[in-house]
Amino acid sequence: MTFDDQEYLRRYPFIDRILISSEEIQLRVRELGNEISRAYQGSSPIFVCILKGAYPFLADLTRCVSVDHEVDFMAVSSYEGGTQSTGVVKIEKDLKGNITGRDVILVEDIIDTGLTIAHLMELLGTRNPRSIRVATLLDKKPARIKNVELHYVGFEIPKEFVIGYGLDYDEKYRNLPFIGIMKA
Repeated sequence: MTFDDQEYLRRYPFIDRILISSEEIQLRVRELGNEISRAYQGSSPIFVCILKGAYPFLADLTRCVSVDHEVDFMAVSSYEGGTQSTGVVKIEKDLKGNITGRDVILVEDIIDTGLTIAHLMELLGTRNPRSIRVATLLDKKPARIKNVELHYVGFEIPKEFVIGYGLDYDEKYRNLPFIGIMKA
């Protein structure tokens, strides 16, 4: 745990504990960037960031990818201010670019039920990309309802509500440099 992590813990007493430190995150993101770089030699993939939560992961990940690539964004929602998914996926912002014939890497902050990412893979699959793969910082397997293939996974986590590194509670705490668990 870094000094910054400890400082945030002092500043936010509602955080029960740090699940994944900022140092662990940065190390794993570098490993994922190297893995993606090897897998996409000779290709120019397009990273599709799922807003809002995945933006810190996308920024750090793409700085660790050595192959040429592009970035686009989608905004979807399946939460409405709480800690449980509604199960209904709404597209709030669609891609700007064309993905036909492209290698697409969907970048997510967390995969829990699997419903959102399965919906997005199906939707984007109708646009005829060459391939679609998923990179997620967090995989919450115990919450899975829909089985989905994840290609690049940062960390597996227990079925707990987490905040930090882009993940929020009611639009707050995305700024934390680590993944933390709130006090009940």
